[in-house]
Amino acid sequence: MSEKRAGFVTRINSNIVTVSFDSFVVQNEVAYIITGSQRLKSEVIRVRGKSAEMQVYENTTGLKVGDRVEFTEELLSVELGPGLLGQIFDGLQNPLPQLAKECGFFLKRGVYIKALAEESVWEFFPILKPGDKVRAGERLGFVHEKIFKHYIFAPFNLNASWEVVSIVPKGNYNLKQPVARLKNADAEEIDVFLCQNWPVKIPIQAYSEKIKPNEALVTKMRLIDSLFPVARGGTYCIPGPFGAGKTVLQQLTSRHAEVDVVIIAACGERAGEVVETLRTFPELIDPRTNKPLMDRTIIICNTSSMPVAARESSVYTAVTLAEYYRQMGLHVLLLADSTSRWAQAMREMSGRLEEIPGEEAFPAYLESRIAAFYERAGLVRLYDNSIGSVTIGGAVSPAGGNFEEPVTQATLKVVGAFHGLSRERSDARRYPAIDPLISWSKYKSFIEEGIMRKGHEILHKSNAILQMMKVIGEEGVSLPDYVEYLKGDFLDSVYLQQNAFDLVDECTPEERQKYVLNFIYEILNSEFIFQDKSGALHFFQQLRQLFRGWNSSVWQSEEFKSIEKEMQVILKEKQTKEEMHA
Repeated sequence: MSEKRAGFVTRINSNIVTVSFDSFVVQNEVAYIITGSQRLKSEVIRVRGKSAEMQVYENTTGLKVGDRVEFTEELLSVELGPGLLGQIFDGLQNPLPQLAKECGFFLKRGVYIKALAEESVWEFFPILKPGDKVRAGERLGFVHEKIFKHYIFAPFNLNASWEVVSIVPKGNYNLKQPVARLKNADAEEIDVFLCQNWPVKIPIQAYSEKIKPNEALVTKMRLIDSLFPVARGGTYCIPGPFGAGKTVLQQLTSRHAEVDVVIIAACGERAGEVVETLRTFPELIDPRTNKPLMDRTIIICNTSSMPVAARESSVYTAVTLAEYYRQMGLHVLLLADSTSRWAQAMREMSGRLEEIPGEEAFPAYLESRIAAFYERAGLVRLYDNSIGSVTIGGAVSPAGGNFEEPVTQATLKVVGAFHGLSRERSDARRYPAIDPLISWSKYKSFIEEGIMRKGHEILHKSNAILQMMKVIGEEGVSLPDYVEYLKGDFLDSVYLQQNAFDLVDECTPEERQKYVLNFIYEILNSEFIFQDKSGALHFFQQLRQLFRGWNSSVWQSEEFKSIEKEMQVILKEKQTKEEMHA
């Protein structure tokens, strides 16, 4: 083994440390700064001549000029293998529960624990046999992890075709024991283990083809699925001011969305919100499997009190884990909360590097970094013709709820759906607080296009009439216009809003959404002729009360059918009376 390359610290600017060296240094190489008995993990982010700037993933208090630096010749990587599901990691993939046991209440810097326990034993089932040919990312066998078959792959960094020299029989093996041996055309041989490492900033591309997302991802949030759908393998963003309900919306989406694996990246969020997530998720029962939700969840935790450089690593660690489970033919949902914190960290690091600033002092490469992150989403066809996907939903926290700021605008250029949260709707206790007047989606819904178009039209028309009434008063608008306003308000209150505290109403399956929206569509298309505005208001208020009870009743239960009949009677009576009056 060659002697370790080393250097020494020449300048310290908070989390940016300048290092001098004599040999060579690789861009994005991991290095350790040695101060006393501690080794602080860092990453080379810029090389100039015989000096390099590194971002340090730890608190740099106590560092001094002259401290020794050791370079590792490795890129920032994560461990990929069985045992990831149900874990809570920091941005560097340190398992936080184990870290807490070792360090106590306050985490110590310079302490790093392997993400996967090497001694853990898994029952391996081989798929291939000696003599078979494999490519990077092809399946050699599998183990059972929670509710999934966790496939063991030929290393993702292999070139060309390799031959299986040997593969172990079915049995129990730990992560340090090789399960297969491969040989290439040049007679080079390598061992394959149950786990492997992969650089977080390089996408895993071991698949046949990338497919255009063409199928709606059912989130069971009616406003999203019916009006602003997300595609499986697509991208979307949820920008909104503080306290507008981003975290609640993401937590309910993670519980009810029709995906196999959920990865939550808490990127620089306030500790209170992160603690709530960490306390809530281990106790939640997955409605799909009736088992703990954590069995198919991974949480990457990086609070605002942690060093800002670690925010970047948490985002890339999360998306790499998502790509890994996608390789198994699973559908993965990655929820990043919030990419604004990551962008702010980039701005801070860019300032310390004395780079020329862009708009609002964000770095000039902000857009390309955000685009590169979202581009790692996608629907792929794997070598065995199975389909896997990574869907990325990023929360954005623009200061003051200003959607014109650079991070939101850079995100809107690359995502396929925009779910803009509104302070007004949030203050009015409307959940979800997504504003249907400013949101949009490029994806296709499972709802008929004509019904979607009618919903958008009635909401915009209703809002225009409402704005008119604010100026000239209710008496200043005609009765037909007032009825159009009531129809839009009815659609908003009974369908677009959901009760997050009601076990039935908090999530609506696809079949029920289609049925209920068709029912509402008939109401929106009906030509009601009321004698006066108070009669129209009373009619829609009565209908609204029944509808809210309908939303809380179990799908196709006796209560559901009874309320539906009651509403049909009211509608029929109204239509009959008006026809007779006419």
